[in-house]
Amino acid sequence: MSARHSKVPSPKPADAKASADAEAGGILTIDLSAIVENWRTLGRLVLPAECAAVVKGEAYGCGIEQVSTALTKAGCGTFFVAQLGEARRVRAVVPEATIYVLNGLPPGTAPIFAELHLRPVLNSLTELAEWASFVTANAWRGGAALHVDTGMNRLGLSLQEAAAVAPRLRGDPHGISLVMSHFVSAENDADPRNSEQIEMFRDIRVMFRGVPASLANSSGIFLGAAAHCDLVRPGAALYGANPTPGRKNPMRPVVEVKGRIVQVRDIPRGATVGYGATWTAKRPTRIVVVSVGYADGYLRAGDNSSWRAGGEAIVAGKRCAIAGRISMDLLALDITDVPKDGVRRGDFATLIGADIGVDEVAAHRGTIAYEILTSLGRRYSRHYIGD
Repeated sequence: MSARHSKVPSPKPADAKASADAEAGGILTIDLSAIVENWRTLGRLVLPAECAAVVKGEAYGCGIEQVSTALTKAGCGTFFVAQLGEARRVRAVVPEATIYVLNGLPPGTAPIFAELHLRPVLNSLTELAEWASFVTANAWRGGAALHVDTGMNRLGLSLQEAAAVAPRLRGDPHGISLVMSHFVSAENDADPRNSEQIEMFRDIRVMFRGVPASLANSSGIFLGAAAHCDLVRPGAALYGANPTPGRKNPMRPVVEVKGRIVQVRDIPRGATVGYGATWTAKRPTRIVVVSVGYADGYLRAGDNSSWRAGGEAIVAGKRCAIAGRISMDLLALDITDVPKDGVRRGDFATLIGADIGVDEVAAHRGTIAYEILTSLGRRYSRHYIGD
């Protein structure tokens, strides 16, 4: 056999992670203990209500199996996902948990919900009728949630529809184990719609007296006891996003993203960097090129219409501005003020972490922490700590 096709020994397990790190453009570290502590912090705020966990969207980019397992070990007994496929994955690692599927009952899937002991969130009269038919035919009592819309105008029965079906469901509950709604603007505690929705949901609870109720998402928890009901459904706050914008973040940071520096270079005053030549050096400038881009979830969209990237990263302990547009696989940083002997090829720039939180990154990208977290790409070498 020629040398070209000779078999290369497989790396030992101890070497596999180092190999993955070397092959990746960046390292994504996820602190499972921080997720657990965030869940416990929120749980203490809502006692005696139950604190569930929303793990949709790959657990907000953090790994649905890993996060669900860690939270179950910590005592979390109820999970919410968006899609049936996500629920299947959660069920595989947490066999005893209660799992609700927010996006409803796809046609013909009621037997799958029963097989996996999952609970659909019924978002329309059509879904309710299909579920009721299945429950009646199979004497199934595995549970389902009924979603009543209080202002989002997205999913859920109208107030009129809920009032019409409530007497029938009181007499024959068809396995309804939860009645729920969703805040429109809970992150803005001054928005009058919050109190309006709380009042509407209070009336809904009267319609379905005796059925556990859920209204609050992450930010809703901080609107006070009137929003807590029997169960709260935090999502982004579990993963370190600030549920109280404009105030100090009460959550522990969860993710750290580091990008590998693949080149250090000097450019003269007046030189431009990146596509479209949107950034011009105002002085002789030293830049580093980092092997992370929008394909890795570090979004191209910036904080103004000129598409200048905006934002900073940390290199050698110092904040350094992003220079030019972010491209698919690369971004550039202005490190002129970093000592010349402090940076070299192969070092890492911290894009999220240290004192740069996910909310700050989101603000510079013109979006929210939810999108940053759920966009974290597959090309990172992932490290889980605190498990």
